[in-house]
Formats: sequence, structure tokens, C-alpha cells
Amino acid sequence: QVQLVESGGGLVQAGGSLRLSCAASGSIIGISAMGWSRQAPGKEREPVAQIVSGGSTNYADSVKGRFTISRDSAKNTVYLQMNSLEPEDTAVYYCNAKIMTTGRPAWPGMDYWGKGTLVTVSS
Repeated sequence: QVQLVESGGGLVQAGGSLRLSCAASGSIIGISAMGWSRQAPGKEREPVAQIVSGGSTNYADSVKGRFTISRDSAKNTVYLQMNSLEPEDTAVYYCNAKIMTTGRPAWPGMDYWGKGTLVTVSS
């Protein structure tokens, strides 16, 4: 059993910053990638940022230069530092990861999702 638990969401004014965290726990033997997606009201879920095991990162065009994804492999934790927040960033942010477990050890692992954390940016 694997769990992803996000934290760090909340209400912030435009121009402000927030830092999201997501910790993975369970029968984990490796994580090949971790990332963040978001879903705004009335819109489909969209990828925001991803970091793979080698350290390479990818960002949605809408957040490049404002958001930074990082990872603490020893803690199975991924972070999303969000700066210069805009009202358009308001959404539920979901953590996701490709995880290899004792029951399913094959690369790159299965997809797991957290329950989400709400970020609200006021104008």
C-alpha cells in the first residue's frame, strides 16, 4: 500500500508565495518520477511540473520562471515552490508519482496520486 500526502496549500494574495510538499510512504523500493498537477474549477486537470530520478525537470509554460520543483529522495518527498502567484493559479494541486513497490517492482513503477491540496490566490 502506497500513500501520497500533500500539504502546504492555503490562501495567499496575488504576488505571494507558497510551498507545497508531498510525502510518499508505504512498501516503496524506488520512485522513478514525481510531479504536480492541478485542476481549476470547471477545468480539466493539467500537469504543472515533474522531476525524474536523474533530476531533470519539466514545467508547464504557464508556470515557468515562477514555480520550482525539487525532491528529497531520502524522504520520498517532492516540493513545489510557487512564487509570484496569480489568481489563475487557483486550483486543487495534486501530487503524483511513479513508484516501484515490493509487490510490483518493475520499472518505471505504477502511478499513484494524492488527494490534493487547495491553493487559492486572491487578487
